[in-house]
Amino acid sequence: MRHLVRLILVLAVLSGLAVVAYAYFGDMSAEQRSFESPVTLDVN
Repeated sequence: MRHLVRLILVLAVLSGLAVVAYAYFGDMSAEQRSFESPVTLDVN
């Protein structure tokens, strides 16, 4: 029984660390910039 409680406690701590890491590193989106390229349409 003690091993089960210890396992649940370790999983809770690891999941808490995962949430903190995601909150810290999760918003590392790329810088947005405008990109325009001419397109030639061959319409007959």
